[in-house]
Amino acid sequence: MSSRTARKTFSYRGVDTVDMSTQEQSASTATRETHSPDVVVVGAGTAGCYAAATLAREGYDAVLVERKSEEEAGHIACGDALKGASAFPDSIPKSQIEPAFTNTDVDHGRFEIPQEDTVLEIPVPGELAVIDRWEYGRRIIEGAIEAGVEIHYDTVVRDVIQNDDGRVTGVEAISKGQPRRYEAAFVVDAAGSLSVLQDYTDFSESTFDTNVNYTHFCSAYREVVHVEEPVDWHDALVFKPTERAAGYLWYFPRTETEINAGLGFQMTEEPMELVEDLKRDLENRAEFQGAEVEDKLGAALPTRRPYDSAVHPGYVAVGDAAGHVNPTTGGGIAGAAYAGKYAAEAIVDGLKDGDHGEAVLWEYNERVMDHFGARYAALDVYNILSTAVDVDDLMGLLAAMPGEKLAEALYEGSASFGPKLAAESLYKSRGHWGTIWNLYQTKRRADALLAHYENYPDHPAGLEHWQRRRDELMDAVYETTGADPKY
Repeated sequence: MSSRTARKTFSYRGVDTVDMSTQEQSASTATRETHSPDVVVVGAGTAGCYAAATLAREGYDAVLVERKSEEEAGHIACGDALKGASAFPDSIPKSQIEPAFTNTDVDHGRFEIPQEDTVLEIPVPGELAVIDRWEYGRRIIEGAIEAGVEIHYDTVVRDVIQNDDGRVTGVEAISKGQPRRYEAAFVVDAAGSLSVLQDYTDFSESTFDTNVNYTHFCSAYREVVHVEEPVDWHDALVFKPTERAAGYLWYFPRTETEINAGLGFQMTEEPMELVEDLKRDLENRAEFQGAEVEDKLGAALPTRRPYDSAVHPGYVAVGDAAGHVNPTTGGGIAGAAYAGKYAAEAIVDGLKDGDHGEAVLWEYNERVMDHFGARYAALDVYNILSTAVDVDDLMGLLAAMPGEKLAEALYEGSASFGPKLAAESLYKSRGHWGTIWNLYQTKRRADALLAHYENYPDHPAGLEHWQRRRDELMDAVYETTGADPKY
């Protein structure tokens, strides 16, 4: 298995991964503040806020540490599209976040395929919204505070504390030059993609997934752009491939005249000049002539399967820090909210029993896999396929496929890829039949993988046997797709 020694260091969250120097540590000992909550949650994003709020509503002392200032907290780079807007945990009431929903009229995706000079319209089932992500971020923080959470802003974690048995018992941090020590029964890692907490923690005595590599992530950049006239596609999420297979563009309308415009690339490929590439595309679109840019921000996000296990004695990873993102769409807000809830509820069981081990936390893993993790793992198979097919051939095939069937595939799982789909697009897809056959065979592999994930073990002791069979199924995926192994 790969390990975190293969990871690269990124600074998307403004946190470097260099430990404090010996001199800095020595100087800090005498002046260090110590806090002793029941649980310390690192990161005030969706997963962290919902985890902390759930704990607080159960009567536990939860401290949320956030590296940003109070003014900047909640300001996170995001595409702003929210799938599953109707269903959120009630630890932060939906009424608290609804004012951040700026466009609830979006009901389909619009795929622009320049290679084929065509546009593919794909309906999106279920409730969908485009949000003001910063406003949403502020509101979930307010919701956590109202639930009883204490938030420490301007606080950067510099190390993880573990006892002689390897159990995580807290974190070391620094806030405006003041060292702080947080001693807690549990630590919730909600620090986002490529979480630095996982670089500091020794997971050798647990099942926590360390098969994590920077190539499993996407690097993205986005701007919030104001246009003079309402866009024609204000009820759609617009996607467009770049000239390179690794890249993609998006245009998500917050309102008819305020657009979240972004570009990303998979880290398996050579880096793109994100800012310049996005600028060039904006300049070539008539609707953005004379536009004004309000906000610019970059980020990394997982485009991989969820972690096999996101628990370790005294420690739980949630949201982006555990790969809880749909790898085909980048959607992760609703899943992160539920991951936070499920993790907090498992921690409550541990607090009640005085048990900090993996077994008491394991139900969290099971609930994630049952709710969305298994489906995301199956969808990751199509990400793997995309690395091994010619982008022009793939775009040509997409242009020939029925939009309704593609919608089912992206939002309901892999089962809609099959002979019926091939038959419906057979005539239009002449010249792409080899790709259709490859897609159908890949669908079969994805279905087999999904079935295996539905048998996720109910105890840590069963994970290794389950992983061996999963890895055999993944070998079949690589053989079918011709892709290089991802994990």
